[in-house]
Amino acid sequence: MDSLTQAALGAALGEAVAGRRLGGIKALALGAALGTLPDLDVLIPYGNAVDSFTRHRGFSHSFLVLSLLAPVLAWPLWRAFRDRLSYPRAWALCALALVTHPLLDGFTVYGTQLFWPLKSPPVSISSIFIIDPAYTLPLLLGLGGTLWLRRRGAMRSPWPNALGLILSTLYLGMSLGAKGMIEARVEGALPMAAGRSGGSVLTTPAPLNTLLWRVVVMEGESYLEGYGSLLDPEPAFAFRRYESAPVPLWLAAHPDFQRLSWFTHGFYRLRPLEDGAYEVTDLRMGAEPDYIFRFRFEPPNPPGLAAPRPSALPGTRPQGEALGPLFERISHPTALEPFRPPGVGGP
Repeated sequence: MDSLTQAALGAALGEAVAGRRLGGIKALALGAALGTLPDLDVLIPYGNAVDSFTRHRGFSHSFLVLSLLAPVLAWPLWRAFRDRLSYPRAWALCALALVTHPLLDGFTVYGTQLFWPLKSPPVSISSIFIIDPAYTLPLLLGLGGTLWLRRRGAMRSPWPNALGLILSTLYLGMSLGAKGMIEARVEGALPMAAGRSGGSVLTTPAPLNTLLWRVVVMEGESYLEGYGSLLDPEPAFAFRRYESAPVPLWLAAHPDFQRLSWFTHGFYRLRPLEDGAYEVTDLRMGAEPDYIFRFRFEPPNPPGLAAPRPSALPGTRPQGEALGPLFERISHPTALEPFRPPGVGGP
């Protein structure tokens, strides 16, 4: 999730655990700082574009690492506030603020390595967009309400913050329900396409909401893209097919390509370039024809040597004029069609 949301969640947990004991905004500030700490791994120079992409949300988001870090960070916190905060409570504050960060990230599509150092694929539940006001606003409003009541000496000042935490958590649960409904509709709309090739299906929410969903179906050397809304009168999807090149042997053996394939769960597009290089695009983050993460892989020269390390290509973002139709698509099934690039062949 975005940094504001992670800070808000950490602050809300800090208030819930230690708000009355520390008073003021100390608990909120400590919780917000702890809640954003795992993302400091972006400052680490990993060496090449694919490593920087796939190692983010790695060890710093591991349940194991953060569980071991929590009692270490709790010690100076307890020493600083030992007259008001017990060591177990300081430990609880650190553990909750740290561990909920990767747990929330796991609900997005990017991929979070919750079980590092195990080699299991990154957790990517993909039921909530990276920025979703419906999740963040209850946390911010709850924090604001609790601070306002506390400054006026109200005895029940914690309840707005508790309500914000409850509402945001319920929204996460609702996002899972919405995803399940969309996946059931996709299964009914594409039983032959998915079964014919054993293709993989990705369902991910459109920006800023959980009513409209983007669907990608991988089918060998092509993929389908379509949209479905929970408000559609009938569960129908207008899929378009797009091409992806076959993987050459030298690229299939490239360690960075193998890692990229593992990290994206196989949702990538391959496109040959004029000089013999290949562009590999992460299909999970973006929409046709705009994607955020693209990588350039060059073949070994001369053949037989190790291939060069990949480099990042500039990503592109959707044009501003398509944002209005994107939200209109929530209730109008054809609103996005004029803005989608033509596909190839049939669905």
